[in-house]
Amino acid sequence: MPSCALTSELLAGLPLRVPRRGSVNYFDTETKGFMLEHRASGGATWYFRYRDAGGVVRQQRIGAYPELPLAQARVRALQMRERVDAGQAPQEVVRPVVALPTLAEFVASRYLPYVQSRKRSWALDEVLLRLHVLPWMGNKRLDEISRHDVLTMHETLRQGGYAAGTCNRVLVLIKYVFNCAIRWEVLEKNNPCANVPLFEDRGARERYLSPDEVQRLFAELDRSPQPQIGQIIRLLLFTGARKREVLDARWEHVDMERRLLTVPLSKSGKKRHVPLSDAAMEVLQGVQRQPDMPWVFFNPRTRLPWATLFASWDAARRRAGLAEVRMHDLRHSFASFLVNSGRSLYEVQRLLGHHDPKVTMRYAHLSPAALIEAANTVGQALSRTLV
Repeated sequence: MPSCALTSELLAGLPLRVPRRGSVNYFDTETKGFMLEHRASGGATWYFRYRDAGGVVRQQRIGAYPELPLAQARVRALQMRERVDAGQAPQEVVRPVVALPTLAEFVASRYLPYVQSRKRSWALDEVLLRLHVLPWMGNKRLDEISRHDVLTMHETLRQGGYAAGTCNRVLVLIKYVFNCAIRWEVLEKNNPCANVPLFEDRGARERYLSPDEVQRLFAELDRSPQPQIGQIIRLLLFTGARKREVLDARWEHVDMERRLLTVPLSKSGKKRHVPLSDAAMEVLQGVQRQPDMPWVFFNPRTRLPWATLFASWDAARRRAGLAEVRMHDLRHSFASFLVNSGRSLYEVQRLLGHHDPKVTMRYAHLSPAALIEAANTVGQALSRTLV
């Protein structure tokens, strides 16, 4: 517990003296009881340490550094010292007003730089915050945002036609942003999102294509002026791969001999291998490969992977009478066809690249015909016994 003069020079050198573990307390030689706790995480907090009337050593938090500057922290420590010397409790001192950043400032200066290096979906966070959160409360300081503000934003999104899942995703995100502010000691422990209930999400769709619907869809895709759309949709359905796993596929990741499509970085953050069935191999063999093009599928105008195929996909699905079918439903259908054909959930899990079998259960719904067939085994067994 070193004693030293708490100065601007000392504070400037803190990043070079981060403790390997635990924390180090720096006690000020100028103001008795005034100290700075420097932790292994890199964070630092001002405290005032004193003995109460019973002689027990106590410690009162002043604020976080650098949000609370040295000069303001010292003034507050002196006020606490005066109260303790007068036989009073230090926490009764009126805190100096420290202007907290607005939500927009905090997101731009602290949150987004933090998640950009730690969260693969940080771009989605930026979009949700920019479109749905900051227009509502971005100009308010963090301590000015109330639970009522969050409730109003959440309700308004729902009334505006957004799905319950989307509204809940925004709420979970803003709650995480405030938790970061609290953890970094920018804000006191008062998350305005606490106790704001999520909407009951009954819109978690489980849409599976029937063989007849698949044939109708393929027929319309073959009529599309964009020839690649039919190949892409077929490959999605024949492999159960995610959309970006196919759209971003490179020829160097396609092993025709071993019949594998390697995904260098999957949704789980790890490499995975997608087995290529006979039908998938036929699709890939039908793709016209260009020597100077690394991508399996690409936009002829940009010569880069497709950013979106929605226009062509939407036209084909509507002509097929499947306007409500999403591209991700092809992955659902892949799992459904497997389970209805008698394949085990373990096999489905491996083919879909799931690490948690509970996730696979959501895709593995049996068709009514398969359930009836399973139930018939009881009647058939009893019939043989009763004869």
